[in-house]
Amino acid sequence: MSAQTFRQARDLLGKPSPARERLAMLFDADSFVELDGFVMTGDEPAGVICGYGSVMGSPACAFAQDGSGFGRAQATKIAKLYDLALKTGIPVVGIYDSAGARVAEGADVLAAYSELLLRVNNLSGVVPQISLVTGVCAGSSALLACCADFVVMTKEAQFFMTPPALSKDKVEGAGSAEAAAKAGVAHVVADTDAAAIDAVKQLLNRLPLNNLTSPPVLEFAAPAENVPAAGASGQELANAFFDSGSVVELLKGFADGCAYTAMASMGGYPVGVVAASGKICADGCNKIAKLVNVCDAFQIPVVTFVNATGFEPSSKAELCGSVREMAKLSHVYAEATTPKVAVITGKAYGVAYVALAGRAANSDYTIAWPDAVISPLEPQTAVAFLYADKISPEKSREKLQAEYEQGEASALAAAKAGHLDDVISPELTRPAILAALDLLSAKRVSRNPKKHGNLPL
Repeated sequence: MSAQTFRQARDLLGKPSPARERLAMLFDADSFVELDGFVMTGDEPAGVICGYGSVMGSPACAFAQDGSGFGRAQATKIAKLYDLALKTGIPVVGIYDSAGARVAEGADVLAAYSELLLRVNNLSGVVPQISLVTGVCAGSSALLACCADFVVMTKEAQFFMTPPALSKDKVEGAGSAEAAAKAGVAHVVADTDAAAIDAVKQLLNRLPLNNLTSPPVLEFAAPAENVPAAGASGQELANAFFDSGSVVELLKGFADGCAYTAMASMGGYPVGVVAASGKICADGCNKIAKLVNVCDAFQIPVVTFVNATGFEPSSKAELCGSVREMAKLSHVYAEATTPKVAVITGKAYGVAYVALAGRAANSDYTIAWPDAVISPLEPQTAVAFLYADKISPEKSREKLQAEYEQGEASALAAAKAGHLDDVISPELTRPAILAALDLLSAKRVSRNPKKHGNLPL
């Protein structure tokens, strides 16, 4: 090879592009090492930049598509990157922006996608995987991206299996980032590339390198001393009790009425945050289960706030498979061996208590605020069953219900029966959780050997 030919190839390798700019924003300055930079598709670059470096001081692999078509050469580069991540035990970030498959390559493209999908699934639960969708991510690429632990999108990105223009049942907004958020596909939607990459960094910063290493210990500042009122939202609870500025809300826009999920830190230690409220719908079950599953894979503790009156009851919900999703949620909690702390802040009725905070959920430490109500049925229903014969002008249904909530269904009654580990004032919530997490950091669980649990997918 002549010196001139080499220089031309090197110049082509370092040619500025949005893909290269995104990788530069992701990795620490001067840390990125490109791999397979000279791989070509005919006379053109392979359409993806692959390499490794450090992100906020920790090693990571990443690839970034450049908006061109996906073909065998591109797949080969990405596959080698996945293999490197498996050997070294470091996270993978995939930045998706592609015009779709190179149809001219025929079955080779399908084989290439299959090889990548196998690697993505083999890495699942071994190293963290984050997908960042900055352009078009369609078809098999969308399938690959969705298999990651977290999906981050820019608001102008597109994410779909079938192009909306070709769909017979075309829906306005289909394939948009907004639609992906509402469907529970996109964990975070950001306005710009820079904001999206910052979200990726924040998530990586709260995850271990792999499933055999401990989560990182982060610098932290305690939150402002403000105690949320009863019925506070998940966001308010997270901001009140977790380290200041550490909360990254996930799946916002998906089942927001009944479920809140986030990654945060408490005392510098990464945690998953769940807040369930009201009637939990099928989507809410799915939303919570997703986070608990990821946290369990990487031994990240889960803190669950419960103010839930049960699961959504309706014929429509049943037709949508709500029972299956509820069963999935209870299974994920019960199977998870990562430390689990539950805080009952208000209501905990029936199966909501069982699935999220009870011994069936395999909770390690369950506490409640003094005014919490824990009941097998909604109090008005319980009173109808238990005390229908006692209702009189002197003792109304409302009065009986109040007595039931303050007596048999009170947090103190549950604690006396051994169903709670403690009843605490709201202002003591953070120190109580911190103490529990400190103790549970040494948690070890041995299970009967099995291939996997048969959860109701």
